[in-house]
Amino acid sequence: MSEFAHPAPCYILGIESQIGLSLIRELGAAGIPVIGIAVDPKALGLESNYLTAGVVLEAPRTDAGLAQLRTLAAQYGPGYLLTVSEANNSWLIANRGALGGLVPLIPEQDAFAVVLDKARTLSLAASLGIAVPQGACPRSWDEVEALARSFPFPAVLKWADPNAVAGRLGELGIELVKAEYVYTPEEFLAVARRYQPVGAWPLVQEYCAGTGLGQFFFMHKGEAVRRFQHLRVAEWPPEGGFSSVCDAVPLERFAALQEDSIRLLQAIGWEGVAMVEYRYDPVRDRAVLMEVNGRFWGSFPLASYAGAGFGLLTYYLQGVGKMPALPALNNGLRCRMVATEIKRLRRILLQPGLIRDRSFRRRPVHEVIRFVVDFLRPSVRYYVWNWRDMKPFFRDVRNALGL
Repeated sequence: MSEFAHPAPCYILGIESQIGLSLIRELGAAGIPVIGIAVDPKALGLESNYLTAGVVLEAPRTDAGLAQLRTLAAQYGPGYLLTVSEANNSWLIANRGALGGLVPLIPEQDAFAVVLDKARTLSLAASLGIAVPQGACPRSWDEVEALARSFPFPAVLKWADPNAVAGRLGELGIELVKAEYVYTPEEFLAVARRYQPVGAWPLVQEYCAGTGLGQFFFMHKGEAVRRFQHLRVAEWPPEGGFSSVCDAVPLERFAALQEDSIRLLQAIGWEGVAMVEYRYDPVRDRAVLMEVNGRFWGSFPLASYAGAGFGLLTYYLQGVGKMPALPALNNGLRCRMVATEIKRLRRILLQPGLIRDRSFRRRPVHEVIRFVVDFLRPSVRYYVWNWRDMKPFFRDVRNALGL
């Protein structure tokens, strides 16, 4: 049952992935009526037992879409609106006053603008004494050529704000590559030429060895009222990307780094949920900031299983204005996305030439053993599979098979 009597419905926009699905499960299990809003009629979240109702948004990020959201509020009652993607956050920020009976639980525009701009975030972090990778963002071909002569390669190329450039890249038929490795000035120039028609280039960032360390916070009135963290066990792509397997980490570890993360969020003026992502090198015991995600993150199911309650905090504290009771964190869990793990194993075992990071250490036997043994560990949870809510898993399988 819900902690508060007769809770207002929670509308969740973006239920195609495990993120939206986990929000549905967390809020629905607490007795909150959940209205799931999908863009794709095959969205995982539409199959969840925890939904009060599921609908498909016919015209996302348009005036017609706003009209449909207002109609939903009239149909199911006034409530709070959560979303998952940065694009939808931007859309709702720009249309706060056009949502009728829905109260959007979204970031403030100025703070969100900072976290969308990786270069700006890293510059602010550096001013606070937080370790950041050396980087530069060329704005002309002359600057590209100057970087080729001076930058200490290898480097990783990342768009400072992928959402800002995605449309232009699509118009020109150029793929949006979120992270691309270059090892020499010649390789860098070859990639840079690809983007000459766009007139914009990715951020050139020093390569940092290690694994992903995510620290997660709920900020309220400048204070971190809840925190959680994980280390990535496996990533897709294998050389670094998003978690396919991750472990909860006790808060006693990386305590000083958590305080650095909180100082950064305070400097940004952040309120609500955020992920502060580092690259952690256990050999040097050094963490380097990669970015801040001002939204619910890909490995959110682990935080939900562990009882972190970030969805509940968003609804109750950011929305209702009351602090919910939350359990002690379960820091003994691992969470995995099996479909992505299979894809990762295929790359490591059969396609090693496609691994772009030449320093990546392949351990095929270790990887296969860990993949199998994890099925036997009682502390392992799954991004999509949940025996209390099985239909989304079967929808995921059908989607993978194109059915």
